Parts: sequence; C-alpha cells; structure tokens
Amino acid sequence: MEHILDYSWRQLRDWFISKGQPGYRVAQVLRWVYDSPKVPFDEMTDVPKVVRKDLRKAFKVFTMQVVSHRKASDGTEKLLLRTHDGEYVECVLLRDDKGNRTVCISTQVGCGMGCVFCASGLDGVVRNLTSGEILEQILHLKCLLEPEERLSHIVVMGMGEPLANLGRLLGALYRATHKDGLGISARHVTISTVGLPHAIRRLAELDLQYHLAVSLHAPNDELRNKLVPANRRIGIQAILSAADEYFAKTGRRVTYEYVLLREINDRPQHAQELAQLLKGRNALVNLIPYNPIQGLPYEPPERRDVARFVDVLTRAGIQVTVRYRKGAEIEAACGQLRRLHPEIASKSKKKEKEKQSCG
Repeated sequence: MEHILDYSWRQLRDWFISKGQPGYRVAQVLRWVYDSPKVPFDEMTDVPKVVRKDLRKAFKVFTMQVVSHRKASDGTEKLLLRTHDGEYVECVLLRDDKGNRTVCISTQVGCGMGCVFCASGLDGVVRNLTSGEILEQILHLKCLLEPEERLSHIVVMGMGEPLANLGRLLGALYRATHKDGLGISARHVTISTVGLPHAIRRLAELDLQYHLAVSLHAPNDELRNKLVPANRRIGIQAILSAADEYFAKTGRRVTYEYVLLREINDRPQHAQELAQLLKGRNALVNLIPYNPIQGLPYEPPERRDVARFVDVLTRAGIQVTVRYRKGAEIEAACGQLRRLHPEIASKSKKKEKEKQSCG
C-alpha cells in the first residue's frame, strides 16, 4: 500500500485517470487530506463510493504510528512516531503567546553530522525520510490543534540534516506552502543546517523565500571541529561564503544558531570572536542555552554568562535573540524522546558495547 503523500499531483492525476475518473478528483481528495487528515477515505462524502474504495485499497494517509505523545505545561507537545519499517522519528508542536503555532519536523532517521551535544546523531543516520513522511509529521501535529488554532510556521530543526535530504524536503515543503496544500507562507518556513555549502547555493538558486538558519555553535574552526565533526571537511569560511550568496540572491537575512555550552563556547572571548566573524553581515544570532541530555557531559550556561554573551555581541552591532527552552520536562530537545524508547535504548547500549570491545 502506497503513501498518498509520496505521490505528486501529476502522479495522482494519472492514477485517477487510469481508474476512469476525471483529473479534478486530485483536488477533491487532497483537500480532505490537508484540511481533515483524520477523515478516512470512506468518509470523503463528495468522492464517489467506487473511488473511495479504490483509494482505500491503494493508499494510506498515515503510515507512521504515534507511540508516544507528551505535553508540557508551556503548551509544547511532542510526538514519537514509528515508521512502517520500525524506525523512530520525532516532531514537535510549539505554541507561543503571540498565537503562533509552529511545527518542528525531522528529515532523517538519526543524523550523520555528529554534533557531540545532540541526541539525534548519537547512533548515526539510518535513512532519509520520504517527502510523504516529512509532510505526514505536519499532519500528525495539525491533529493536535484546537478548532480555533491554525498552523503558522514550520521549522525544519528536528532529527537529521535537512540539506542532506534536500530534494525530498523541498517536495514536502512545496505542498505545505502551496495554496492548494496546507497554505503556510513560505516566509514562515525556516530550514536549519550545520552548513553544506553546495546545498545552500542550490537552495539560493531556487529563490524560494525560506529562511536559512546555520547551526554555527563555535566562532573558529578549531572549536567547531570538536563540536561539529562535519566541519572538518567544510570549514566556517566556506559556510559563510555560501550563506552570503544566499542572502545576496534571496534578500533573506541568515540566522546563525549558537548553542551555549557551559565553559566550552560561552566565554567572553568566544562572543568577541563571533562578533568579529559576523562583522559587516546582515545576520541574526540566535543563542540557545543548552538543553541537557542524559548521558552527555555538557551543561547549560549560567544566566549571567548568557547575558554577558548577549552584551558583547550587541555592543559590536550584532543583532541577537535568546531562545529559551520549551518543553524541557517532556524531553523536547531533538532526539531525546527517541533515545528513551526501549528499542532504541537497547540498540544504543549494544552499539556502545561493540565499540568498547573493539577498543
């Protein structure tokens, strides 16, 4: 049985035509899928019964099962989803007091970038998600909304490196932002990356008006090589050059994300070096106090150190925001909930034992 969200509009039209149906059935069915994803094919009342029967036999809207649903007191909700092949991915619904309803979605099972403080990549990358699986996460989260709520933003900051699965991600975002899809503004979409220059340039050439966020986390290559091992084959200057091209092409200011780790990258000299690195660029620095992860040795910074870091950047003319944690009590940080699942925890322990025996 196929995932209907993995089919393009043209492919679905051809499928309907092969069943002797007019092409406009695509719009009818997808409107149900996007507006009322919980409604099964059998209850799509403006679609002929024979077509509903064929749809039920051929397709699924939801191919991933919710195995954990956690709610935080700040309105954050997190889902752990089991894929059809027994893997696990996470997605998060974020609420704020401005009425924004943001979904944070994943693009891969695991992650291959190896950031040492992140739970997502501790066991490496397993596979890319399909366009349908990426889009399905948004629909799962949409089902959590109250009747008066509407999805407003998408941040691609979940598990995986989005630019390593760019083709499938773009397919999902096209439908999420299309007027005949979920209708979310392209300007309300942010794609986060550790910095893959070739893919950043490709994204710039498409000029899709998405926001780009580069997960920098260090002001120099020596420190970044330790925190983000993928940097060893790239380098900060190559990333900045590609990001500059993105801004020049799209006019969209680039955000530089910086997770603050106590006494590792949160010292005044790091702030001064970061300010020098970004001097003259139309950039925004998003500081993120570290969200502790069980089993990792890193700690969140002291509030006074966050304030001092902000002060150094601000005095240097760099625009700064601080993203304080949401959903901390439900392990809302990327990859945390997945690693708590018994099956994943068991696999991780087995891998660790294998590493130790090899050592």
